Amino acid sequence: MILSYLFNIVAKYVKIPSVILLLITGVGMKLLCDQFSIQITNVSFFLELFGDIGLILIVLEGSLDLGITRQKLSLAGKSVLSAILVLASTCGLIYLVMHYYIGMPVRNSIIYSIPMGVISSAIAIPSVAALATHKKEFIVYESTFSDIIGIMIFNFAILDNALSSGSFRDFFLNILYIIIISFVSSALLIFMLNRITTHIKSFLIFALLILVYSVAKMFHLPSLLLILVFGMMLNNSKYFIKGKMAKVLQLDKMSKVTSELKLLTAESAFLIRTFFFILFGYAMNINSLIAPEVIITGSLIIVCILFARFIFLMFISRTHVIPELFIAPRGLVTVVLFYSIPSSFISSLFNIGILYYVIIISSIIMMLGLMFTKTKFSEAQGLVLGENDIDGPLGLS
Repeated sequence: MILSYLFNIVAKYVKIPSVILLLITGVGMKLLCDQFSIQITNVSFFLELFGDIGLILIVLEGSLDLGITRQKLSLAGKSVLSAILVLASTCGLIYLVMHYYIGMPVRNSIIYSIPMGVISSAIAIPSVAALATHKKEFIVYESTFSDIIGIMIFNFAILDNALSSGSFRDFFLNILYIIIISFVSSALLIFMLNRITTHIKSFLIFALLILVYSVAKMFHLPSLLLILVFGMMLNNSKYFIKGKMAKVLQLDKMSKVTSELKLLTAESAFLIRTFFFILFGYAMNINSLIAPEVIITGSLIIVCILFARFIFLMFISRTHVIPELFIAPRGLVTVVLFYSIPSSFISSLFNIGILYYVIIISSIIMMLGLMFTKTKFSEAQGLVLGENDIDGPLGLS
């Protein structure tokens, strides 16, 4: 934990994402453990556990910072569009690599392409703290929705009847169900936050969120949407809760409650993120990264990621390409989804080193993109560039 804290400080000055330093720490820990014949068991179990909890906390942390105003509707819409179109096109291109280059069956290729098509908010959100507000908010929206939509599509793809006509109807019905459940649950949780008089209430809220999330996940509902709705409702309660309900929920006290929850969420997300990425570094097989097939396949996937992102930013969104092009890391959600692939779809044709390679190289590309991007310009200038694109499509700000 001390090292992780120091890595965060170092990251601000050298622009190396703390996640990369945590991965290196995990690799170093593995070498030391091998040297002294020490073995950590059930690493995959803990990775999945920390991954699920980490997803909840990271999405909650991001959503608690999202403000809903008329001025930000355009930014939010552009971010959601980016998440959907870039995810779809990236997964499509990676599918081609999986199916035609590696030789996987169609269904397996689709399932394997989704984890590597999703942007990791766990890496992206902490890494863009130094960017201008409008750029940072774009990444928060985009990476959060990329996580949510990616998980929804993945859960749909692994269903036994995923290709039947009724499954598509059920998919959209499930989205409607979770939206209704999210608003009702969020209102009840906000009410509890106001009514609980003891000091111990934030972790109770976390526990209830995880409970509702887990139950929704059991029924194959896009449960991460619940976390996003709760965070946004809490941070923007004056827009969602009005009239008599505002008096009942005592909205005048909400700012203090929200600040406390933000602080504890950030601390908890930091804790979980630390253990997850150190364990992931420990679990990595470094030797697999230098295999020719891993380098070639991994590089093709990286090209697919950057190409799909460039086309969207340049020709569809017509917004800034730099540094947004490079902020497309793969990480926590990629690992969580990969470990969630049912045994019936696991293919021996896929080398696990490809997963490691894509995560590491995409993080390094993001690091280099941030290093060579000028981030210190005024908020006023940033807002003008965001609205009018006076820099041109490349947005070399």
